[in-house]
Amino acid sequence: MTYRQVFEQYGIPSGTLKSDRVIGRRVLLIGIAALLGAPRVSSGQTSAKVPRVLIYTGNAAWRDGLVGGLRDLGWIEGQNVVVEWRRAEPPEDPAQVEELGRLHPDAAVVAGPQRIRGAMKVTQSIPLVGVDLESDPVASGFVKSLARPGSNISGIWLDLPELAGKQLQFLREVLPALRRVGIVWDDRIGGPQFAETQSAARAMNVKLAAVPLHRSADADEAMRRLFAERPQAILILTSPVTFTALSRIAEVARQKRLPSITPFSPYPAAGGLMAYGPNFPAIWRQAAGYVHRILKGAKVGDLPVERPSKFELVINLKTAKALGLTIPPSLLLRADQVIE
Repeated sequence: MTYRQVFEQYGIPSGTLKSDRVIGRRVLLIGIAALLGAPRVSSGQTSAKVPRVLIYTGNAAWRDGLVGGLRDLGWIEGQNVVVEWRRAEPPEDPAQVEELGRLHPDAAVVAGPQRIRGAMKVTQSIPLVGVDLESDPVASGFVKSLARPGSNISGIWLDLPELAGKQLQFLREVLPALRRVGIVWDDRIGGPQFAETQSAARAMNVKLAAVPLHRSADADEAMRRLFAERPQAILILTSPVTFTALSRIAEVARQKRLPSITPFSPYPAAGGLMAYGPNFPAIWRQAAGYVHRILKGAKVGDLPVERPSKFELVINLKTAKALGLTIPPSLLLRADQVIE
């Protein structure tokens, strides 16, 4: 066997040699020894695949919550997992999820019922983790049951009846004569949440005046129509659209000297009076648990639907003073956070 034949047998291109006589016997023996001592990799063997996760949400803080939750579970972004954020704007447009069929990630976290429904139309195989505060997951057809979702999605859904009653209760504690509440909501997706609010309002002898909001840019017009109904207080229901309009709604509510509340925990920091609902960063850290189990091999359809694990009451005393309101001490004692 010539030098050229030996080197070609061990994967060294023969074209790199000018002739069989160029390489001396000693170099040949060293080269063969090195090759024999190294592990031989079969042509079918590949390096370990790093899992890829897509996140569809309009808020960077929610993405950071999920990435932090994954880190706590041993998944380090850029090392053993690739996390890609899709800002998903405008929030009322679910079209961004259409890329799922082309990209085929190992898991996708999808916020809001519109995007969830869009993602389920695109794929029946990619594991989906939903974060949805507006829907009844069973009645909406997302899952077969809370205990056994049965399809390619599970995730976190809100317990709507309890939330609605608590919000109206807190408004009445601030305003004991409360009889009429204005509702800002997205009527395209908020039906279950609105129905539970209606039920709680009837039990408390409170009348509701509702105004839909489909685009955050229309917040001023929606509030103008709401004030024509002469509400004594305002309740902002959850939706991706109302979330993006929170700061403007808070500003207009202060101008009209009306107390307001929403499930969105960042609302008081934006100048609103109160928030009662799930801690949103905690929800996204909770969602990381689903991603962890999926990447470890669990079938998403076998993972039970969960409720948010942490609720909080946040009150802005500065806003209360601007509205001429005194927050009862009993309510302040129940608050998880008071902004002064």
